[in-house]
Parts: sequence; structure tokens; C-alpha cells
Amino acid sequence: MTMPMKASPVLLAVAATMTAACLSIMSGWQRGGFLAERLLLVCVGVVLVVAAHLLPALSRPHGWRIRALGMTLWIGCMTATCYGHAGFFAMAQKHAGEVRAAVVPVVVVPSRNLAEIASDRAGIVARLARVTERRCSDRCASARIERTTLNARLVALDAESAEVTRRELAIERTNAERTAAKGDPLAGLLTAFGITASRVDLVVGMAFAVVIEGVACFCWLLALRPAHTTANAVTPAQEVSHEPLVTRVAPASTVVASDGNDVTELVETANSPAGEPADDLARVLTAIRDGTLRGTVTEIRKHLGCSQAKAAGLRKQLVLHA
Repeated sequence: MTMPMKASPVLLAVAATMTAACLSIMSGWQRGGFLAERLLLVCVGVVLVVAAHLLPALSRPHGWRIRALGMTLWIGCMTATCYGHAGFFAMAQKHAGEVRAAVVPVVVVPSRNLAEIASDRAGIVARLARVTERRCSDRCASARIERTTLNARLVALDAESAEVTRRELAIERTNAERTAAKGDPLAGLLTAFGITASRVDLVVGMAFAVVIEGVACFCWLLALRPAHTTANAVTPAQEVSHEPLVTRVAPASTVVASDGNDVTELVETANSPAGEPADDLARVLTAIRDGTLRGTVTEIRKHLGCSQAKAAGLRKQLVLHA
């Protein structure tokens, strides 16, 4: 049975298969470590993609056993292919997030933290307390200078502490912006329904994979659709002519075909079939003689309510008697 290619869906089918194959190539290349591992994973992914797309169309003309086996293999291929594509989408989203996060400005980390500044401040406060409690005799001027110096250092430490606090807050905001930039904006909206961002990425990637695989399979089904067939195949010898049947018989009687031409019909023949086939043949000949039936397999089948094979056999007998 030939399966001609339909020009309309085959373009979309080829495009979908090539896209899915590229996804499998990238997915296998990302998962592999050594070059040989990457190449083997790429080959496996491409074979699974082509098998998932073509198995339904290739197994359709066969019997139910072949179709059942093909369906089982198709489910396995689809599962593996969708898993690989979902991994590719997740990895692509990760890379896109890293690119978006790289755009966020970098805040310079302060040289000292708040703990170190607090320790220095505590030491200066202690020295200031000792200078303040010192008795002032002939060294009052030096004591006042030291107190002023210590107070100035306290002010400087307070300013440094405020700057460190500001920078730490800026770093926290930057980290939050970088984390938000790494996530998919649409996935961030879906997290409002109680779904974590990682699950959203997985579900979205799997949905994309299933859709593209489904499109490819459906388009290949249309592209490799068999030619118009009936329940039972008709051999070339049984092919039906749409011209009215005209039989040549002995000059016993004259009949009129469906196109109005005068023809003769064989009324009695020595080698005519016996029993029910002869009755069916007689009914067909009578209908043709009355002009209510054209001698085609389709109309014979409709007239007698029989199977396609039986109608083809009666048609062949009519041709032999012609």
C-alpha cells in the first residue's frame, strides 16, 4: 500500500521534526560529559525523536498486533523525548536567568564588617572614659587633645558603620534582584497559585515538549495518510469503471442500460452459478435491465447490502458474461 506525501502538512511535519531533533541534540550535548558520551546521547535523542514522530503513521496500515506494539514503543519514545526536551527547556531557562542576572549592577563589598567596627569603637570609648576620669594638673591640655581625638575617631567609626550598613542593604537588594532575574517572569506570576518556581519551570518545559511532539506526530499522520481505501482492498482486476455496464447476450431479450443504450442480456447460460450467488447475479442483471442500477462495485454493494468482496466478485462475473 502506497502512502503518498501530502504537500500541505509535510512542510509543518518536517519543520516540527527538525526542531525536535535540534532540541534533542542540544539536550544530549548538555547532559554528556566526554565527547563520546555527548555524541551517543545526541544519536539516541535523534532516533527517539524520529521514532516518536513516525511510528503512528508507519504502523497505521498494519494489523492490530503491530499497531499495539507500535503504540507501546511510541509511548516509550514520547516519554524519553519529552523528558529530554523538558531538561533542555529547564537548562535554557537557567542560562537565560544567568544572562539577566549579569545585567544587575554589582555592589562593592565593604572592606570591614560591622563587628570589626564595633570592636574598634568599644576600645576608643574605653580610652575616652579613662582620659575623662584622669586628674587634670599640668597636663590638662594634652588630656583635652586626646579626648577630642578620641571623639573624632568615634564619629568616624559611626560614619563607617552607617556606610557598611548601607552597603550591606544594597547587597541584599542586589541579591534579591539577581535571584528574581534568574527566574522566568511568567513562572513568577504562576507562583501566586502556590506552585514553586522550579515546578513551574518543569511543568512549562514538559508542556512545550508535549505540544511540539504532538504537532509533529499529527502532521506526519496527515502527511503519510494512505490513499482513499475501503474496508477491503480492491485489486486492479476488480477496479470499477464508472461507465454503465453493457452486457452482450443471446438474442433472447433486450434490456436498456442506465445511459439509455439498448443492450442484450444473457438469460440462460450453462455455466451460471447455482444457489444464492446465482440469485444475487440475477437480481443485479434485473436491476441493470430496469435501468435502476449502474454496474459498479459500489452500487452493487449498496443494492444487495453485501460486502465489498462479494460485490467485486459479482462485478467480475458480469464482466465475464459481457
